[in-house]
Amino acid sequence: MKEQNNIPTSKVARATKFVTTGIKIGGNYLKHYAKKAVGMNPTKEELHEDNAKDIYNSLSQLKGSALKVAQMLSMDKNILPKAYVDRFTMAQYSAPPLSAPLVIKTFQKFFKKNPQELYDSFEIEATNAASMGQVHKATKNGKNLAVKIQYPGVADSIKADLKMVKPFASMILGLPDKDIDKYLQEVEQKLTEETDYDLELRRSIEISKACSVIPNLVFTEYYPELSCQKILTMDWLEGLHLKEFLLTNPSQEVRNQIGQALWEFYNFQMHTVRAVHADPHPGNFLMRSDGTLGIIDFGCVKEIPESIYEDYFCVINPYFYADKEKMREVFYKMEFLTKKDSPKDIEFFSGVFNQLISLLTRPYQNESEVFDFSDDAYFQEIYEFGESLAKKPEIMNSKEARGSKDSLYINRTFFGLYSILNELRCNHIHITRPDWLREKM
Repeated sequence: MKEQNNIPTSKVARATKFVTTGIKIGGNYLKHYAKKAVGMNPTKEELHEDNAKDIYNSLSQLKGSALKVAQMLSMDKNILPKAYVDRFTMAQYSAPPLSAPLVIKTFQKFFKKNPQELYDSFEIEATNAASMGQVHKATKNGKNLAVKIQYPGVADSIKADLKMVKPFASMILGLPDKDIDKYLQEVEQKLTEETDYDLELRRSIEISKACSVIPNLVFTEYYPELSCQKILTMDWLEGLHLKEFLLTNPSQEVRNQIGQALWEFYNFQMHTVRAVHADPHPGNFLMRSDGTLGIIDFGCVKEIPESIYEDYFCVINPYFYADKEKMREVFYKMEFLTKKDSPKDIEFFSGVFNQLISLLTRPYQNESEVFDFSDDAYFQEIYEFGESLAKKPEIMNSKEARGSKDSLYINRTFFGLYSILNELRCNHIHITRPDWLREKM
């Protein structure tokens, strides 16, 4: 893969890149409609492919929060055209890496030394390159290490990048600005945290230690003395990313074992630790033929306050829907309903969110306590519900964005978890539940 010798870091340079991309997209539309005008029959898929290619190429050069948004969007397969999903998925671990001089410059800035002086060996060519940083192999004292290096200027450009990427998100998702603005503050906060490797180091050690009781999970050891605000050093974990792993044709038993470990990992964090690894894309997991799962990258962690936890998870209690007064109270707290809603609005949106919650919490509601995530019909049902909902006039004409910003990363975590379990074709996952789940409210 071609290396990148520089990253635009100034506001002007980054804005220029966005403007240039906008011009290219405009040209794609002109080309699309010009073909139609002369009797050709170009497809929408061709237009999506051209736009996805130009947007991804620009964002991959900018790195940072701009590319991270693309990575986040790639996980939402139900709302994006396939061309965007295919391109943006590359942001998970296949972005163009930094060149050697930029890598060395980062070490000199923070350690006053070249990487070769800190480690017994250091591979200057990156092994993986994603949205916020890239990973290099190294060795020291007989140990194989992974060294994560943050791209220059990532932290300083977050706020400006999110403002500039908003029009692309609006275009791709077909959402008005008001629906996107509501959540940008939460995204900005999490991206800012993700650029602080001191914070990531602390969280990585704490959550790894807490979750070490879960069977079939493997965590890396971290080295504070070889880490700093922009560089993180840890043991190298062996394993394959999801797509590579599936090419080895693992047995159903191994798939289910890894899927069970993944399910236990996320539910233990949600219900016990109350802080969750909120970046469940395939680039953050390493799968092995013995059915064990390596967990890497705690850069994006959502801490769950008690009040948010109680409101969010009470909806998986089967007694919830029988208590209409409690349900209405929670819907207001979660901003599904607003004080401006008319009685007709309240009836419509209460019904919509009842249906949505019923769909998304189906694994928890299953009486057999075992769920088949390989059932594509279940996921198709979710996608079709989302598509039909988007076309309803009540949704299209609503002047209020629905849903609390605090639930953004929790929702993202569950969607990501379900998606990975589906891709793994896990057909027998035991659904562990919190102790209070069957208690009357």
